[in-house]
Amino acid sequence: MSKNDIVVHPTATVHPKAHLEAGVRIGPYSLIGEKVSIHKNTRIGAHVFISGRTEIGENCILSPFSSIGTEPQDITYKGEDTLTKIGDRNIIREFVSINRGTVKGEGKTVVGNDNYFMAYSHVGHDCLVGNETIFINAATLAGHVTVEDYTTISAFSGVHQFCRVGKYAFIGGYSVITQDVIPFCRVAGSRPVLIYGLNVVGLRRKGFSKVRIAALKKIFKIFLYSDLNTRQALERIKKELPPGEDRDEVIRFIQSSERGIIKKVSEKWENESE
Repeated sequence: MSKNDIVVHPTATVHPKAHLEAGVRIGPYSLIGEKVSIHKNTRIGAHVFISGRTEIGENCILSPFSSIGTEPQDITYKGEDTLTKIGDRNIIREFVSINRGTVKGEGKTVVGNDNYFMAYSHVGHDCLVGNETIFINAATLAGHVTVEDYTTISAFSGVHQFCRVGKYAFIGGYSVITQDVIPFCRVAGSRPVLIYGLNVVGLRRKGFSKVRIAALKKIFKIFLYSDLNTRQALERIKKELPPGEDRDEVIRFIQSSERGIIKKVSEKWENESE
């Protein structure tokens, strides 16, 4: 058997119109629908259900009992032909669910590349997930959530619909997120959710230098401790720090927020920052 052969277990059900590329493997008792497209070398485990207009990229791994492209959990959905699009090299573990989009959103749920979805995590309809994110067990996104690159959402945390999670952010376990999480920070809790400073460990692992981290700390202190309103704080950040990728990312994110920004700081970080 060649590595480029398509291998479908005899007990699997694959619709004749489904599109499978070279090297795809379909495990026992899995079901692949009519409008599904699976790209090169992706491995589908046992008892996986893939339906709707769904595209899965190359070199992905789908574990048993995951369900992809299923109908959105939205009472207004009437069977419209919406999309689920998943990029390359994603790992989707047991019982993960990813719902397709709705027409009242942009009609699509999109997942980027190199993401890791641990068991029981969920991506709701019309969500946009970037690249190299980690969803720890039972991390859950409601509909219309945006999760940007390099973020981590910890176990049993939920993100409210229409919220955004910025790049390199870390959400602690059992958190309930109802406002936007600014890039580069650590948050945790519920009622209220608190900021625990920069995601320093995550930033170091991604190769951030001490100079770069120090600049981000200055941005955070201005935004969170200056007793200025949001507009004034952003003007001060622009004045005191030169233009750069990280500074501009924070400013862009805050200025484009519609649900508001999580700003309440943990007393622990306040004491550490003095």
